[in-house]
Amino acid sequence: MLIVLRFPLIAVMELQVPEQPVVALHGRDVTLNCSFSHASPFNLSDLSVFWQLTDTKRSVHGYWEGHDQLADQAESFANRTSLFPAQLGMGNVSLLLSRVVVADEGSYTCFVRVQDYGSAALLLQVAAYYSKPVVTLEPESNLRPGDEVALTCVAYGGYPEAGVVWQDGGGRNLTDNITTSVVANEEGLFTLNSVLRVVLEPNSTYSCQLINPLLGEEGNAFVTITGQNIAFPPVALWVTVGLAVCLLVLLIALAAVCRRKIKESCEEARREAEEAKELEEEESKTGQPVHTWSSVSLSCGQETVAAENLLVKV
Repeated sequence: MLIVLRFPLIAVMELQVPEQPVVALHGRDVTLNCSFSHASPFNLSDLSVFWQLTDTKRSVHGYWEGHDQLADQAESFANRTSLFPAQLGMGNVSLLLSRVVVADEGSYTCFVRVQDYGSAALLLQVAAYYSKPVVTLEPESNLRPGDEVALTCVAYGGYPEAGVVWQDGGGRNLTDNITTSVVANEEGLFTLNSVLRVVLEPNSTYSCQLINPLLGEEGNAFVTITGQNIAFPPVALWVTVGLAVCLLVLLIALAAVCRRKIKESCEEARREAEEAKELEEEESKTGQPVHTWSSVSLSCGQETVAAENLLVKV
């Protein structure tokens, strides 16, 4: 509701209010400081104080004739505002605003009249800490170095919108590769979702950090994903082990076959040598040159077998 105050058109009383914005935490209480100096003592019945929203002119809190005047107070401020009665006589007309919400953010004007009249405005900003970020990986399995993955950093319950900084293990800023979105809940607090797309490297590390523009770097806001755990996935490992075992079995079988073949060749060479020797003895007994032989050495393992190549006599 719009309240019309019958104050002089020219303000001659100087009020002291903060020059810098007042930052209030969501859900906490905050004091909007406003004070004045008066040359001589005054009666509280002569004091009029009025707080309102600068832009909309909605009534926040009123005091005159020695009492709070809240009939025209905006509903959103009901049971949440008070002055400091014991300090009014000393010129302290500050407003205590309880259980701050995001909707309280904005400019407030303090009006005071004690014979003279003055007004001053101040800015209230609301802030809320985000939850600790949580980083998830997509896809979560069957990953190898060189695969492209999406790292998602999620935090909620904060205000205002926070900045997000992604870095790798070497401190290299990866923020150019991110997509960030925010969604407000019924209280006006944000859920922040930031996605970083990277190509995995062996033993790689990534971190997500939130920076609140009003609260600065938020504590415990670092989350690290280590690529070491996904550099060589279990599925690929078992496949490799299986192939290695199969290859080993194949080599053993091949060695056994070769050994058998060599053994058979040696036995055959031995038989041929024995047959040649018998023929040579028979020729010696008969004195008839039936065949001509040439000596050949065949090596079988550690044995040397002498064999004769039979040449048919023409």
